[in-house]
Amino acid sequence: MNSKGELSTLCGLAMARNPKRILGPSLLSAAIFIGLCQAGLAQAPSSAPPSASASDGVTLFQNVRIFDGKNAALSDPANVLVRGNKIERISIAPIPVDRRADTRIVDGGGKTLMPGLIDAHWHAMLIRGTVAQSFGDVGYNNLAAGEEATDTLMRGFTTVRDVGGPAFGLKRAIDEGIVKGPRIYPSGAMITVTSGHGDFRQLTDLPRASGALTRMELVGGAVVADSPDEVRVRVREQLMQGASQVKLTAGGGVSSPFSPLDVTTFTGAELRAAVEAAENWGTYVVAHAFTPAAIRSAIAAGVKCLEHGTLMDEETAQLIAEKGIWLSTQPLPEALKLGFPVGSVQRDKAEEVWPGIARTYEFAKKYKIKTAWGTDVLFSAALAKQQGAILASLTRWYTPAEALIMATSTNAELLQLSGKRNPYPGKLGVVEQGAFADLLLVDGNPLENINLVAEPGKNFLVIMKDGVIYKNALAK
Repeated sequence: MNSKGELSTLCGLAMARNPKRILGPSLLSAAIFIGLCQAGLAQAPSSAPPSASASDGVTLFQNVRIFDGKNAALSDPANVLVRGNKIERISIAPIPVDRRADTRIVDGGGKTLMPGLIDAHWHAMLIRGTVAQSFGDVGYNNLAAGEEATDTLMRGFTTVRDVGGPAFGLKRAIDEGIVKGPRIYPSGAMITVTSGHGDFRQLTDLPRASGALTRMELVGGAVVADSPDEVRVRVREQLMQGASQVKLTAGGGVSSPFSPLDVTTFTGAELRAAVEAAENWGTYVVAHAFTPAAIRSAIAAGVKCLEHGTLMDEETAQLIAEKGIWLSTQPLPEALKLGFPVGSVQRDKAEEVWPGIARTYEFAKKYKIKTAWGTDVLFSAALAKQQGAILASLTRWYTPAEALIMATSTNAELLQLSGKRNPYPGKLGVVEQGAFADLLLVDGNPLENINLVAEPGKNFLVIMKDGVIYKNALAK
């Protein structure tokens, strides 16, 4: 079958033309046929770009100054024509349009039009609630995540790369227009080893019974793989469900209670198995790694993107630059560290990691490492509201323009590593002809005052994703 549509047509025709032949003489044969039809229609993830939320209308932004996502200066006053879900034309001269019922004119009044923001390290299903709650009631968690997704979009984040969690259903609901939210590049379950970062099982779950899955694994939050063969299976399972990239935890982590920071988790053979399986699908592995040992092991295995890296030394930073590896690191806020109780193992590990944040950014700048930006907010709805403020905090090391370029066109470049597994093939993170119409109209100049993005409710006057306006504070 080439598509779900063809399968639906075939099943329908078969039933319509000869129902007796399908339904008899055996109820078993009928059940098998109908089950195959339903399985094919319900389970196959769609690789086509979403269209349910895309507008067929025309929007004209008049008199706007453009931050295009690449250059550190605003344009002269210009006009931008959006048709459907793409930017059709950008012109300093007036753009004539038919004043039809589906044509919207937005008078920008000289304000800034910029690309929607991209968060390259997000956990859409793991924001609201505790660890235990996140692996609890699936229905409740999806509803909570849907509301958080809408809030994420209303903060101006039109795209997120989800690096761990059962986000496939949420992504589908957003793409089909059931829920308002950002584009999601999903990784699916974090793949870890026994006692690795992402292994949130309790000691009472041990010893692990062969073939048995814990609640954490059943809901798709994280899965344990302790051999190259297990790794291949888990990677392929995520890809089968629609993962655009695959996430492994190559070293210890802060939030996981039984995962020391200094431990290198996966063996080289296990990491290579993941990389090979992902590359067979034309995509890549992203690896959580803090220490030089974990980073070097991941690089040697062929990992293309490293998360965090905040305990790296200068020699390792040079290696990352020489190999052209992406570094997706985050200016983690103090409030995230303070969320761990004093004296807890997580707080002790956080105290070790946080001083390395500044050093990592200094290395990234010194050696011109390809650097992406994200937040890594976990289990805190309050911190999620600070998503824009966390972006603004990059000005400790970068100019406002450099920070905003990182959160738009640079992050979009990273997303392209997914190749044909890219769920949204096209131009993201830029304001240019032919790009997706993911746009923000900002009351002010964020290249001069990046703190404007920290108050999206006040300063983002128009929020558009895929050609659809989700907020228009200028409308009367």
